[in-house]
Amino acid sequence: MRIVGIGASAGGLVALEDFFRHTACDTGMAFLVVQHLDPTQKALLPELLQRCTDMPVFEAEQNMAIRADSIYVIPPNRELRVQDDTLRLEEPAQPRGLRLPINVLFSSLASAQNERAIAVVLSGMGSDGTLGLQAIKATGGLSVVQTPSSAQFDAMPKSAIAAGCADIVAPADELPARILAYTRRVPEPGDSATPAPRATLSHLDPILSLLLQHTRHDFSLYKPTTLNRRIERRMAIHGIAELKGYIRFLEDNEQEVELLFRELLIGVTQFFRDQDTWAYLIETGLPELLASVPREHTLRAWVAGCSTGEEAYSLAMAFTEALDHTEPGRELNLQIFASDISPDAITVARRGQYPLSIRDVVSEERLARFFTRHDSYYQINPGIRDKVLFARHDVILDPPFTKLDLISCRNLLIYFDLKLQRRILPLFHYSLRPNGLLMLGSSETVGRLNHLFAPLKPKMRLYRSKPYESVRHSEFLLKSFPPLSTLFKEQPVPSNPVPPQETLNNLQSAADHVLLQVYSPAAVVLNADADIVYISGRTGKYLEPAAGKANWNIHAMAREGLRGPLYTALKQAVAQPEPVELSGVLVKTGSGLQAVDVTIQSFREPEAMSGMTMVVFRDAPGQVSRRHRKAVAGGETDHAAQLQQYEREIDTLRQQAKESREELQASNEELQSTNEELQSANEELTTSKEEMQSMNEELQTINTELQTKLDDLALAQSDMQNVLNSIEIAVLFLDLDLNVRRYTERASAIVSLRKSDIGRPLIELATSLHYPELQQDAQHTLDTLAVNERQVSTTDDRWFAVRIIPYRRLDNVIDGVVVTLVDITDTKNLESSLRQHSPS
Repeated sequence: MRIVGIGASAGGLVALEDFFRHTACDTGMAFLVVQHLDPTQKALLPELLQRCTDMPVFEAEQNMAIRADSIYVIPPNRELRVQDDTLRLEEPAQPRGLRLPINVLFSSLASAQNERAIAVVLSGMGSDGTLGLQAIKATGGLSVVQTPSSAQFDAMPKSAIAAGCADIVAPADELPARILAYTRRVPEPGDSATPAPRATLSHLDPILSLLLQHTRHDFSLYKPTTLNRRIERRMAIHGIAELKGYIRFLEDNEQEVELLFRELLIGVTQFFRDQDTWAYLIETGLPELLASVPREHTLRAWVAGCSTGEEAYSLAMAFTEALDHTEPGRELNLQIFASDISPDAITVARRGQYPLSIRDVVSEERLARFFTRHDSYYQINPGIRDKVLFARHDVILDPPFTKLDLISCRNLLIYFDLKLQRRILPLFHYSLRPNGLLMLGSSETVGRLNHLFAPLKPKMRLYRSKPYESVRHSEFLLKSFPPLSTLFKEQPVPSNPVPPQETLNNLQSAADHVLLQVYSPAAVVLNADADIVYISGRTGKYLEPAAGKANWNIHAMAREGLRGPLYTALKQAVAQPEPVELSGVLVKTGSGLQAVDVTIQSFREPEAMSGMTMVVFRDAPGQVSRRHRKAVAGGETDHAAQLQQYEREIDTLRQQAKESREELQASNEELQSTNEELQSANEELTTSKEEMQSMNEELQTINTELQTKLDDLALAQSDMQNVLNSIEIAVLFLDLDLNVRRYTERASAIVSLRKSDIGRPLIELATSLHYPELQQDAQHTLDTLAVNERQVSTTDDRWFAVRIIPYRRLDNVIDGVVVTLVDITDTKNLESSLRQHSPS
């Protein structure tokens, strides 16, 4: 039984009615409907949907068994989950307005159904359902989205499509037929019925070539069953019945090539998968590892095929807990390298955000210690995040991480065939330190490599690397994982070997121009890889296509007798500007031996032929002995001549093999040295990054504190300015040199002041006060710290009480004087009036 989860919000009722009105009653599937409902009102959705279908519609209840050909609707104020083909209801943890019940259903469906899960997003506002669809897609399930243009509210469908989660996009009334066609095309995992005949790996060669061309990743060593299943799934999504049709579709659609590439890289992962293994690792394996290394030693681990990062973060948490059990006060020096070939998975892993559904597999203690909860996700804490370095890395092609204490490669080898597994596992042994740990998935073993790894505990895929000293490490690596330059490389077969027309015209024009001036037409032009890009004249006497797939390399096409001399001459021609001449080379043709003169010229100009090499062939018939011609014509064989020719070829091949071996050895040593240098540089950069990050955090803290102080200072300044202006007292602030530092608006009406006078000496300012001793009194107060008070008049018959006091800073340092002028004109007038009316 397949279970279909359906999520809808605003405008969802119309979409649900269209969906179920076009759904047959005998599909054998169960449908779970989550609609955003008012938690305070009784839901009428079951009754409304019952009008559109003959399938029974139920309101979900706790522990209700899920049956085929039935519909179950979420009740108000509940979250709906699937567990063991039964329904689970829980009260929402989030307040109203922040709940995402569709994500909850889809995430539980992904865990319960894996590849059989089907999720549908219909009309609605917001983005509920997108994270759940990502979980469905990660397990290989089917993600279906309503066409945004057909939805009353398109926010939810658009969010799902923008996240790259939608396998099928169609109007609601077309979705049931598309889902049914998919389920019929892709049988359930473990189905006992005989499946349709699947394509063999050879029939998949065109698809593998397209993937190699567009993604530079070779899937030819993956298990055919995995490739077939994933390709059939893509074919079912597009409704393509024949493999040839899908190949044509791939050739015309680069986006589908990318989608198929992502499909083949889908990895199923979760936190602390296989709890027993992790428990043993934390309680026994890691404590033993920690006890065997010095306290200052930096532990290095590699999580190969980390997918979206759960395994890597689980390992960082496991190391932390193991250290707490053994040495609580010890600082954990740990660097985890987590790699995957999928850039999308690496992006998710680096973000470190996971749906709320992880609480089903992560304990409350770990959630509280290692995560920070947000409204719709958990965020990995920086203490764990900083211990993991994520990188895009192909374990098949890229150099490995080395000097490791632990490697975790869980459920990656199951996708590789036996040949590739036997290359990867010795590579892991090379990367591990002596007695390092290797973690494999529950369905993986080290096979016959018991001389490299010893199991820690029966039935657990935990191994310890054994010392293996029969060969040096460098030789062992070369033997078990040879450099790519020594591996056979299949030349891609171009669908159209003719270069683009513009390039062809330029190349043909330049080549013909040189040929017509210097050489005869029997010639070929080679690129830097010795592949033939242009042919002039009849070259069949000297070159012939190699057996097997089409190969345009001249070394593969050269006839017997020509290959050896040509190889050496090409290398010589590239290193010198002059042409290389070969005279009387005996080439075995269909009519016997033919003496050939060969000229090889490397070009740096014209621009169209820069970096290319021209090989010109000319017959030299006079150099073949008459006796040999008669022998050939009469069917006789000159054994001595043949033996001599073969000996020369053998000597040439031996010399070439020796040179190649020396070059490969030197290249291998250089690569190993470069790898070590890169590892060292990477470690230094990581350390520098951590130091810079620490310094940056300190600077951010200081900056925040300074900004706070600046804000406080600005506020205090504003307060002071408002206080001074509100009391309407003229105040003049002078510094130690009696220059103007600050003044109030009232002071500018008594002393001629404007903004440009800040810093100007007091003695230079004009004033309406009859107070010529102001400068001397201010200096006296500054010298003696004595307060000076006077009553002075002005030119406009006003009176002011002038008070001069020292300016004292908060640290009790004298930094100038303060002059206050209080208008006492009314007081003086009243005093004068009283004197006039008082008896004498």
